[in-house]
Amino acid sequence: MVLSAHELLPGYLELHEQHPGSYAVIWKLPLQQGQRLPLAPRFPEGCAIQSALEREQQTTAWLYRTQLQCSPSLNGQTIAIDGLSGVSTDVLVRYRPFGGAPTQTALVKPEQPTVLLGGHQSGDRPLGRFTYLRLGIEHILLGVDHLLLLLGLVLIVRRGWMLLKTVTAFTVANSITLCVSAVGIVQIPAEPLNATIALSILFIGVEVVRSLRGQTSFTIRKPWVLACGFGLLHGFGYARGLAELGLPRHELLIALLLFNVGIEIGQDIFVALVLLLQRAFRQLEIQWPWWARRFPAYGIGCAGAYWTIEHTTALFASGGR
Repeated sequence: MVLSAHELLPGYLELHEQHPGSYAVIWKLPLQQGQRLPLAPRFPEGCAIQSALEREQQTTAWLYRTQLQCSPSLNGQTIAIDGLSGVSTDVLVRYRPFGGAPTQTALVKPEQPTVLLGGHQSGDRPLGRFTYLRLGIEHILLGVDHLLLLLGLVLIVRRGWMLLKTVTAFTVANSITLCVSAVGIVQIPAEPLNATIALSILFIGVEVVRSLRGQTSFTIRKPWVLACGFGLLHGFGYARGLAELGLPRHELLIALLLFNVGIEIGQDIFVALVLLLQRAFRQLEIQWPWWARRFPAYGIGCAGAYWTIEHTTALFASGGR
């Protein structure tokens, strides 16, 4: 069961043309549940590896470096990412041509696992820096753990002004930690982070059940305080999706800004959809049975409990690193 956004990090392929036809290659292969994904870049005929393959195992990926010689050059040619159709992730490709030509950025997805370098083809994924905006939106909308936390906050808060204050506190807090984590000021190891995020979802599930029973607590009275604390925590989770791409420092700031804006857009879309559904149910005056009214709360709690056990087990298995 792989639902956490943190286990769906995109792959990363960088091709830097240092001399005509000669490329420095960086290939970052994500790990999913500790296993390497079956992905590999496929270059055109006429390309050959020119140096020994350097490899380094990181927390959530294997990093490979090598030199590639291509004749003719890769400009105007298509490369493919083999294996994408069988996994739930994308690959970010950065192509830096020789001679000062603009850097090309492409998001390669399973439904079209190829990209034309130095040109444009029908059906290309959005190129350039706004790729990071799309990555941010997808990162939150595909991150079931983050969405469950947001759902829990919406279910707890009944008043419009308090909901606005709660969502704003969550947004500001995760933006702060996203920034400080992505630029390397503060970083938290993956295993403790995932376990703590899972525990936060379990906690919010318990609070939703308490709210449905007509009980109260500090969380129910001051949900914006909890949202701020959990936003700080989840911001570190968002940052891993960007920082672990290994982007160069000169591009990190604009990527960080657009990635963050994408996350906020995704959050707002999800909250708006939940509110629209709630309004529609009230307008239709549907009489839900008691178990249906409690299903979202218990679903959040059960998912949080499962992930807490899963990530805590992984944390102890790794020796607490």
